[in-house]
Amino acid sequence: MKKFFMFLAVAGLLTFTANIASAQEEEDAAPAATEQVEETEEVVDLFAGSGEEVPLHQALKTKFIEGGAGFMSLIIICLIIGMALAIERILYLAFSKTNTTKLLEAVEEALAKGGIEEAKKVCRETRGPVASIFYQGLLRADQGVDVIEKTIVSYGGVQMSLMENGLSWIGLFISIAPSLGFLGTVIGMIQAFDAIQAAGDISPNVVAGGMKVALITTVGGLIVAMILQIFYNYIIAKIDSLSIDMEDSSIRFVDLMVKNNK
Repeated sequence: MKKFFMFLAVAGLLTFTANIASAQEEEDAAPAATEQVEETEEVVDLFAGSGEEVPLHQALKTKFIEGGAGFMSLIIICLIIGMALAIERILYLAFSKTNTTKLLEAVEEALAKGGIEEAKKVCRETRGPVASIFYQGLLRADQGVDVIEKTIVSYGGVQMSLMENGLSWIGLFISIAPSLGFLGTVIGMIQAFDAIQAAGDISPNVVAGGMKVALITTVGGLIVAMILQIFYNYIIAKIDSLSIDMEDSSIRFVDLMVKNNK
């Protein structure tokens, strides 16, 4: 599953890279960068004057080029990899969800009919961390309730670690994306001051290019961070819900084993 989503991430990255390359080829074919910006503005004005809207993908592509292919590409890479990891975690947690009430009823019925081995079979055929925890407890059913309880607690920690796997990387991309945007802001400001120094003038036309790069990269980094933060919080909420379900079902399972031993 992870390899599949990483493949999607690489495919998306290649798509964005191809768009960047085509955009750069179009830029090199023009006589000068300033003339391109003026032509783009004229096209936008023509669309606005004719009452037609500029397509969203075309507007995003234009802003991407204006923000600088270097920093904007890094920000997009953060978004692609972060989203791939987030989707993988969401699917993993979705498949980890178990109807614990039905599982406990099935285990209790199996214990009554076929004993420990039948209960193990039920747990093996049920997916999710709760069934795995029950199975580990049943493996030590002959060692007493205290050992079963300790085993459940220990293996519950293992299952929590598996559910939280990859969250640190998502948090890393949440931090890196705005940092890259702010770095682009600093570089844009440097370009603006270089333009002022070269022109010997502080008119708005001189500093507009650098300021535009600064603002676009900042906005891009913040948008990526906000998108990933929403998915991150959703994943944390799902993990909390599953952990509460695991704790509740583990207590009920221990009670069931005490009843079975008696």
